[in-house]
Formats: sequence, C-alpha cells, structure tokens
Amino acid sequence: MATYLDFEQKIKNIQEDIISAQVRHDEHAVGILQIALDKEVSKTYKNLSDFQKLQLARHQDRPYSLDYINLIMRDKYELHGDRHFRDDAAIVCYLGYIGEEKVMVIGEQKGRGTKNKLKRNFGMPNPEGYRKALRAAKMAEKFNIPLLMLIDTPGAYPGLGAEERNQSEAIARNLLELAELDTPTVSIVIGEGGSGGALAIGVADRLAMMRYSVFSVISPEGCSAILWNDPTKAEAATNAMKITSNDLKELNLIDDVLDEPLIGAHRDKDKSAEVIAEYFLKSLKELREMSSEDRMSARYDKLMSAGAYSE
Repeated sequence: MATYLDFEQKIKNIQEDIISAQVRHDEHAVGILQIALDKEVSKTYKNLSDFQKLQLARHQDRPYSLDYINLIMRDKYELHGDRHFRDDAAIVCYLGYIGEEKVMVIGEQKGRGTKNKLKRNFGMPNPEGYRKALRAAKMAEKFNIPLLMLIDTPGAYPGLGAEERNQSEAIARNLLELAELDTPTVSIVIGEGGSGGALAIGVADRLAMMRYSVFSVISPEGCSAILWNDPTKAEAATNAMKITSNDLKELNLIDDVLDEPLIGAHRDKDKSAEVIAEYFLKSLKELREMSSEDRMSARYDKLMSAGAYSE
C-alpha cells in the first residue's frame, strides 16, 4: 500500500474516492475525480517547502540504489569486499551494461525492513565501504570503463569501530583519488546526500541531483541540535541550510537537476530509472567528446570554483 506524507492527505482522499468509484463502475465519477486529482497534484507539488522536499527525499518507498541498478542495468555482476577488512553492504558495486555501454555503478544502499536495514547499516557506510568503492573505481579506470555513482546516505557511520579503522582517512582518500580518476564519471544524488558520507562518492565530471533529493554538510536535525540545542527545529534548519536541488543549482554547486516524476520517484520508479539512464548516457557522450586532458582540466576547474567568499 502507498504511504502518504502529511501534506499529501488531500491527494490520498481523492485517490481513495477514485478507487471507490472504480469498484462501483462509475466511469463518469472516475473522470471527474481524475481531473480533480491532477489539479491537486499540480497545486501541491509545485508549491513544496524545503522541508517537504526533505520528507520526499527520505520517503520510505523512494527507490534506492539497488532499485535503479536492477531497472537500468543488464548482465550485471556484483563486486564484494575492500581487500583489507570485509565487505560493507551499505555500498554496492556492479559491473554491467546500461544500454550498450559497459559501466561500473557504485551506490549507497539503505535497505528496507528491519533485517535488511541492519544488514545495510541504514545506508551509513563504514571505511571498508568507501575502500570497496575506490577499488571498483580504480578497476573502472584500469579498463577505461565509465563510472556512475548513486548517492543516498544520511552520512558516514560514526561508530567507534569505523573511527578505529580510519573513517576520515577513507573518505579523504576517495576525494583525492576520484578527483584524479582518468575515466568519465557521473554522480547523482538520488535521495539523501549527507556530509562526507555523500562526498566520498560525489567527486565526478558531472554531479546531478534528482528533483526531490537533498545534499548537505549535516542533517537538519544535527544542525538544529548544534545551533539551537533543539533537534525539533529541523524544519527551520532545513529552510536556512539551502539543501534542495534547486538551491544547489543556483549556487553552482551541482551541474544539473533531474526531473523525476512530479509526484515523486516512489510513485513511478520506471520513469525515474529512465531519467537516470538517459542522463548518464547523455553525459557520457558529452564527456567522450572531450580529450582526457580537457576533461580532467574541466573537473579541476569545477572543483576549485566551488564556494565563494567576501572580504
């Protein structure tokens, strides 16, 4: 059954009325209600607040990395382990095809259901996850295979074991190595991009965000707890932090915003997967028209131009 957020209650009521009319075989009522539904969807989703977009980014039914991988890839093979400690299920790496292009896909995976969430550590990678991602990226570079990275994490895991195994070094190493990686790279925020946990697979030639995704240095709850000592002020923090796709595009911190279905990726997963595949293939074509030197130079210029200051 579909899960509705607080601001979607009117949409829920109309959809329930449509189902009731269909059961009664009242086609006239279905037609009228469908028009009312379209108007309500347009009214609701074209006037979303930043906090409502955050809720959509975290929606429990929103497609995760494996959902997209299964929809857009064929002849895929999963790579496991970092060759140092263990396999981290919070990051998945697949080699396969998107269309006719051989590609390496790296994604952060949250998991559904209690058992699977624990297995995936709620999408919070440990150092070995980032080292596995780097191993897969270096393999892609070795064989000149383009790289697609799917970002969806509340942040890197802050546990004692992760710190003992050098979490910060693993993230910093990925930032350095991905910045110098000599193969076309595309990174897309598909849900929640949290802090260094997202940046660790976010350095790329093209960085895009889905319409209802967010990208931030800290969670709104963490921000409000630090600034106001009150985690319940997350909505105020969300509005102040400028973490939505449109905000980051205006600040020139990302390259593109991908138009997932207006009602949300979780309502039409096939269309959302199609949008991701098309963007990747389009970006890959553009990047291949550049020489390796020009592509690396453009990547460097983009990374160095991020941010602004005034005296």
